[in-house]
Amino acid sequence: MSFTLFPGTRLALALESLAGLSVGDALGAQHFVTPVDPAQPPAAPWPWTDDTEQACCLVAVLAEGDFDRDAFADLLGRHHDPYRGYGPGAVVMLREIRNGLPWPIAAAAAFDGQGSAGNGAAMRAAPLGAWHADSLAHAAAQGARAAEVTHAHPEGIAGGVAVAVAAAVAAAGRLDGHRPGLLGAVAAHTPDGLVRDGLLAAGRFRDPLEAAYELGNGARAMARDTVPFAVWVADRFLDDYPAAIAACLRAGGDVDTTCAIAGGIVAAHTGPDGIPPDWLAAREPLPTWLAAATATGE
Repeated sequence: MSFTLFPGTRLALALESLAGLSVGDALGAQHFVTPVDPAQPPAAPWPWTDDTEQACCLVAVLAEGDFDRDAFADLLGRHHDPYRGYGPGAVVMLREIRNGLPWPIAAAAAFDGQGSAGNGAAMRAAPLGAWHADSLAHAAAQGARAAEVTHAHPEGIAGGVAVAVAAAVAAAGRLDGHRPGLLGAVAAHTPDGLVRDGLLAAGRFRDPLEAAYELGNGARAMARDTVPFAVWVADRFLDDYPAAIAACLRAGGDVDTTCAIAGGIVAAHTGPDGIPPDWLAAREPLPTWLAAATATGE
């Protein structure tokens, strides 16, 4: 990387990625109500889901140095709203954290002690990667730290790492003035396992439906069947936010999450101008506590 990022620039990049994530999440969630045609999007407002709520908690604790896992766990516990679409396992874990159980114990106990291999760490990770646009190694390391707060399974952690690295590559390309390829760089920084296998396989696909069929569309809500496809979409449509969201909508499955992941990565590259203004206006406003936290650095 040939540039230096100052804290204000890092935060701006993270917030722009969050905008893309949250709009994708909110529009994708509308698809569960009635099929969405991006050319004629539904009427406002579009409520966001747990994907955005967790991403807001993540952005609120971003700062120089290592990702503050204790502060992140505290925010997740305090702010999680079970009616935002959280899975039952996540609701139990975050309630335990809210009630004082240390997050390493809560995360390790999930799924009968196996830890979560789900896509929850991945769906919130793009703003963290945008923050670390000047170092893919740091994006990978901090992506793992952020994932470990709720995901003790290696595949769940790998999903968070992959998305963080993808957003870092996307944002770096924007700052360098070039269009980067994502898949190879992301695979190179993702731990060995099923998520990485999917990323390595993704390069041979050209059609979104074929890619979703072979890689998964998130229907199982696992990192391995969500992240490779969502990163493929971002790579394929890195200059075109609406097209990336449309590809995720066509593929079906866990649409709010694939739209959130792809949207957060693509917006890290296009900036806010890539998001249609009427889509951004239709998205439910982000929580007021996020603005307070990012304004004061808390």
